[in-house]
Amino acid sequence: MDWAAALLQLASLLAAAPIATPDALPGCPAKCGNLTIPYPFGIGEDCFREGFDVRCNDSVPYLSSGNITVVNINLTEGHLRVKQYMAYDCYSEDGKNNDYNNPFIYLYGLPYKFSDSRNKFMAIGCDTVGFLRDGESRFKTGCLSTCNSISYIPNGTCAGIGCCQTPIPKDLRAFNVIIDSYHNHTNCWDFNPCSYGFLADDGWLNFSVSSFSDLRNVTYVPVTLDWAIGNQTCEEARTNSTAFACKAKYSGCLNSTNGPGYRCNCLEGFEGNPYIEDGCRGGAFCLVFLILLCSWLYWMIKKKRLVELKEKFFRKNGGLLLRQQASSLEGSARVTRMFTMEELEMATDNYKESRILGQGGAGTVYKGILPDQTVVAIKKSKIVNDDEIEQFINEVVVLSHISHRNVVKLLGCCLETRVPLLVYEFVPNGTLSHHIHDEGRRASLSLESRLRIAAEIAGALAYLHSAASIPIIHRDVKSSNVLLDDNYTAKVADFGVSRLVPFGRKCLTSLVRGTFGYLDPEYFLTAQFTDKSDVYSFGVILVELLTGEKPVASTRSVECRNLAMHFQSCLKDGRLFSILEDRVVDEGSPELLGAVAELAKRCLSLMGEERPTMKEVAMELEGLRRFHQHPWIGDNEEEGEHLLKGAECSNPSVMLGEGDSSVHVIQPFDMKPFDIMR
Repeated sequence: MDWAAALLQLASLLAAAPIATPDALPGCPAKCGNLTIPYPFGIGEDCFREGFDVRCNDSVPYLSSGNITVVNINLTEGHLRVKQYMAYDCYSEDGKNNDYNNPFIYLYGLPYKFSDSRNKFMAIGCDTVGFLRDGESRFKTGCLSTCNSISYIPNGTCAGIGCCQTPIPKDLRAFNVIIDSYHNHTNCWDFNPCSYGFLADDGWLNFSVSSFSDLRNVTYVPVTLDWAIGNQTCEEARTNSTAFACKAKYSGCLNSTNGPGYRCNCLEGFEGNPYIEDGCRGGAFCLVFLILLCSWLYWMIKKKRLVELKEKFFRKNGGLLLRQQASSLEGSARVTRMFTMEELEMATDNYKESRILGQGGAGTVYKGILPDQTVVAIKKSKIVNDDEIEQFINEVVVLSHISHRNVVKLLGCCLETRVPLLVYEFVPNGTLSHHIHDEGRRASLSLESRLRIAAEIAGALAYLHSAASIPIIHRDVKSSNVLLDDNYTAKVADFGVSRLVPFGRKCLTSLVRGTFGYLDPEYFLTAQFTDKSDVYSFGVILVELLTGEKPVASTRSVECRNLAMHFQSCLKDGRLFSILEDRVVDEGSPELLGAVAELAKRCLSLMGEERPTMKEVAMELEGLRRFHQHPWIGDNEEEGEHLLKGAECSNPSVMLGEGDSSVHVIQPFDMKPFDIMR
């Protein structure tokens, strides 16, 4: 594509090249110093339209009548910028002697007026009265500015304290400035011995305290003039084709907005000087062709680079590794949908900030809407090294093996962006942690909801451990990784550090990963994690549901900061009710709460082998839920025993997924009050 790049560069240069159009009449000087003098202005005889002659002395342009220096000429907007003297009135310390200058400027007989839209009259000083008077004494305007302390002066404003300003009328052709004071500056002489007044471009002076001293070194100020041709409207001037100033073929006419007269301009698509024949020129066909060619080549090159960039990101984000993992596990996992970059940009409105659902160390989650109106959650990962790439791919592979109503469903991923993206089903009701701990949400969940959510989490983990096509250990079970849908159904999420367990393996070894407060102590000491590591973490969630407390809290005393240890200590000392949340105590019987607490205690055993399996936990929680729903079984042990045994025969697929058909016996718990609650 070297030839394309070269042609693109050539076309760009040609497209950017200015169209050569005349500025001055043939044989007339087009410049004075660095300033271009476009017709109808001109230097020398027969080089200008009447009233628009310019003198050029020592490369400095002046208006022909008067010693007015020209700074800039604008044909398009009809402006002429010139220099004007500034008026001043300065006093000695005793206020008796003064030095002043009251300049005037006249433009009568010339096609110029002071621009009412571009200029303002300003007076500067802390004992200052400034007047601007037109040359025919038709009007007089001005303003007053006073202050006796520098501390009162606001910078950046000109509203009467140290600085004042006022607009001017239309069709102003001459004026003089008069500056006066009330107290000869005796009250402010130490910081402001002078008054200043001038008509200048609006915005030329950004007033501040330093302006008092800075203006002492200023002789001229810029002022903008509006100019126009004659004193007729466009319609009137067109009747005399010889005198009509708009000579170019592709020119138009505009009536002046500041007094009589009109101006000319080149029509849209043309540029140049409309006052000269053949002065307005558009792009030639070849130039248009080159611009189109340039655009086409740019689009082609950009598209090719985008394809190459997508492929680069695909490889960098582990696309090849994902293909390898998928092929090695072919038949045991569903195919992961590959979304395009454009699909997800459209779904998130280009990752608009208002679409953010949450942010964390692993990345940002956005709400997305697919073309079929499916609402999804899009996780934009924060990946900075190869280890995190492997973690991302691991989450894709793990989730592709999971199909359970209580596990958030992975819909697909996108690897062709700078950072990889995961697309999940949208779970709208936030995290379990939010509903347990956040301000305004505490005690919002009933005991029945807590038991159900706990049973659903336990069922999902039991499915992962023993019923999935390949056993999976989550390794980061915590309340913030459990989402709740509209019906408050639990969805276990975030499988970034999860691991598939090869058949025949009881434990795996890795660097210790997890969240402090949920981390299995045995795993922390040995770096070996098993399914019992998830059981410990689940035990912490169960305690959170019972107590409403966070796993780690600096607001608690040192010995109570770790919730698991604090809970077990209270349980051991017979102080269970002191740590339970009030609503839990109000809604649960002592027998039920004692049983749930005892289950949590077993899950939190320091030795993994002493903990129950997640399948046992799920079945026992289901039995406890039934007991809570039918509290009368406490008064009828025979029916209670029957109900508990009924739980043994319940369809385990409700909790464990369709892949598990085994039955586990639940040991009926003692219905009598526990000693620990006496």
